[in-house]
Amino acid sequence: MPITFKAGNKINSSEITPEEVFNRRREFLSAAGFTMGAAAIGISPWSDVGAAVPELGAISQWSGSTTEKQTPWTQATTYNNFYELGTDKGDPARNADRLVTDPWSVEIEGECGKPGTYTLEDILKPHANEERIYRLRCVEAWSMVIPWAGFPLGDLLKRFEPNSKAKYVQFQTIIDKERLPGQRYPVLQWPYVEGLRIDEAMHPLTLMAVGMYGKNLPNQSGAPLRLVVPWKYGFKSIKSIVRISFVEKQPDTSWNLSAPREYGFYSNVNPDVSHPRWSQAKERRLDGDTKGLAALFSKKRDTEMFNGYAEEVAGLYTGMDLKTNF
Repeated sequence: MPITFKAGNKINSSEITPEEVFNRRREFLSAAGFTMGAAAIGISPWSDVGAAVPELGAISQWSGSTTEKQTPWTQATTYNNFYELGTDKGDPARNADRLVTDPWSVEIEGECGKPGTYTLEDILKPHANEERIYRLRCVEAWSMVIPWAGFPLGDLLKRFEPNSKAKYVQFQTIIDKERLPGQRYPVLQWPYVEGLRIDEAMHPLTLMAVGMYGKNLPNQSGAPLRLVVPWKYGFKSIKSIVRISFVEKQPDTSWNLSAPREYGFYSNVNPDVSHPRWSQAKERRLDGDTKGLAALFSKKRDTEMFNGYAEEVAGLYTGMDLKTNF
């Protein structure tokens, strides 16, 4: 089932957000091996690394009007947070083959008219002529510009007919402690769960991503289905989704369960709200210009409210105290 991605609407904005991992020795050392790590594990700049999503069609251009320099594939796919595959930044790429993505299915449950278990083909086929390409800034504990291939999450969720009680959407990633090395340790409460308010989930900037850089999602980036919520910190963009639940009450999220004082439900990019252990007013960009240890000392830029997408999403939070609802 070949899937062709059409160039879509342009999305205007500016840059991105925080700083987090750079003050930890393990991640400091990991940053020194961006390119070297990719070579050591034999990843070419266009490797699929086991992705099971059907081959993407030819893509002639990316949508999105940002003129910011795109993060190189090698940085975007060898410096990752995916704790199921390990906590070091290079672990997800090194352990990518541990994640089995074929066959794949997603369970839909809760306050909706069409619950059930849907195969990957069930999920993707109705959207085969709708997918769009987005060059978006994304936020992990660093800043990247990545061309994601996917479609608005809302288009998918509407197919399952959420009812009036569906105030939130919760997502769950795969759990496979035999194969996924990170899940053998109590780093977090497994399985990893995340959630959005229903209006956040239905916003056109909230994507279900199935590819990046014109290729299928590599396993370390969350194959075969991952969320992309570009105005929030990266841990909200849950990877390798196996369950979507429509719920009435605000759902649990993994990092909030682990450290509620540090990570709130909303997790919006907000330079005015500091993490308890560091400021989030500045960011560093991984764009290939600065490599290795030098990346840790490269010039910072100001973090933008909502990661530069305030014009599109600020209305979702009208009247809310964003320092309380962090």
